[in-house]
Amino acid sequence: MVSKLNTESVRGWLNGRKGWKRSSNRLIKSFRFSSFRNTIVFVNRVATLADTHDHHPNIDIRYDQVTITLSTHDAGGITEKDLALAEQIDFSTSSN
Repeated sequence: MVSKLNTESVRGWLNGRKGWKRSSNRLIKSFRFSSFRNTIVFVNRVATLADTHDHHPNIDIRYDQVTITLSTHDAGGITEKDLALAEQIDFSTSSN
């Protein structure tokens, strides 16, 4: 089992990341796209990454906007798994 990261570790990671925010025990970021089709293409990329990492985010789709929420439920908060998937998600789009 992975361990929940302390506040300082999460804060340090957030300092180097554009758009990610912490809300309680979750990492959240919204992405905006030029069309619904591009939104769904992005969601499909995230789904592939999530399956590869065996770590699945909450995904909220609103036409041209996607909000990703990451947390490791078993650990009760943010873990290295969340940070790794967030980095891969950012890498998969130019809308960082």
